[in-house]
Amino acid sequence: MRQPRWLGSGALGRDLALAGASLAGGLVLYALGWQPQVRPDADVPSALFLPPLVAVCVAVALRRAAPRASLTVGTAALVVDTALGNSLGTILVYTQVLYDACVYGPPRLWRWLLRVTVAVSLLGVVAGVVATGSWRGAAIGVLVVLVGVLPVLTGISVRQYRDQAAAERARAEQTARLVELDRRQAVSAERARMARELHDVVANHLSAVAIHATAALSVPGLDRGQVTSALRVIRESSVQGLAEMRQMIEVLREPGASGGSADGPASPDVASARLAETDGLVERIRAAGLAVRVRTDGTPGPLPVGVDLAAYRIVQESLTNALKHGTGEAELTIAYRPAEVVLTVENPVRRGGAGLPGAGAGLIGMRERATLLAGRFTAGPSDGRWRVRAALPTGEAR
Repeated sequence: MRQPRWLGSGALGRDLALAGASLAGGLVLYALGWQPQVRPDADVPSALFLPPLVAVCVAVALRRAAPRASLTVGTAALVVDTALGNSLGTILVYTQVLYDACVYGPPRLWRWLLRVTVAVSLLGVVAGVVATGSWRGAAIGVLVVLVGVLPVLTGISVRQYRDQAAAERARAEQTARLVELDRRQAVSAERARMARELHDVVANHLSAVAIHATAALSVPGLDRGQVTSALRVIRESSVQGLAEMRQMIEVLREPGASGGSADGPASPDVASARLAETDGLVERIRAAGLAVRVRTDGTPGPLPVGVDLAAYRIVQESLTNALKHGTGEAELTIAYRPAEVVLTVENPVRRGGAGLPGAGAGLIGMRERATLLAGRFTAGPSDGRWRVRAALPTGEAR
């Protein structure tokens, strides 16, 4: 059976129900004649022991709403009850008050209660031995331990378990938030990487297509050979762009989702994206109308996969920008150094800023590629020329 909502954990109804049950139990003991247990003065009416019982039950009802007030009311009721004699019901209910003060009160309260109850227990042992003149008088201290110290220790243990559970719950929530943040950052980084790759694959080849299509449409009187040459460049750029797009899609797909093998490329004509393939890239750029001079310093060697891809894309983007915004010539320098590879692309800047429009994503993508590899990247005008320079670390010195 489901318990009523007003008896749920933390509800005021539960505290009131506990206080009512405690009062009912005390009244039963009173009706059975089991209290008061000690009555120093026979003239004290038994009815006087009922107000302390009611007061200590009120303290139980205040245990969560006002722990300090609950302890104050309960202690005052116990003092009055002890002065009249002692009643079992009031003492038992007071143990609940001590327990609740340790569980629901501030940390300083349970520390103070532990010191006080231990001190009262020791004082009870000494007083009992002195009053009776025998070591058996120490039983008074034992009763104080049962009524005071044990409820306090039990409340402290429960309080520590609850605090530990709350700390673990908070730690788990924080871990979940960190995991979600890492997931979002990973998604954002992957989206940025895909955007860079998509830009490099599509924009560069479409730029060549747009340049030659514009030339074919804007220059009147082109002969058959010039038209054929422009269409050939357009076709080669389109095919190359489609091939690289297909390669990127195959990488993004799950293994086995396409017709190709999961361990190899989907087709033999997929374009390579490695710095060693720069010659083919330069030939395509030259065919598109950019005169490129290539110079290599040092001895080419194997590069890490990330560096190899980034170097190729930076060269590709730089030459494409030179084709779109330059005067028709560019110089590419690839320097292989012991711990890095340095790429430099320079080209004259077209006067008046004429050229194909761009969103600036190319420079951003090149800078991000270099930054992700802990490299250095600069781009800007230098002595009337546009200069792009990227230094990508290759790891240990070769």
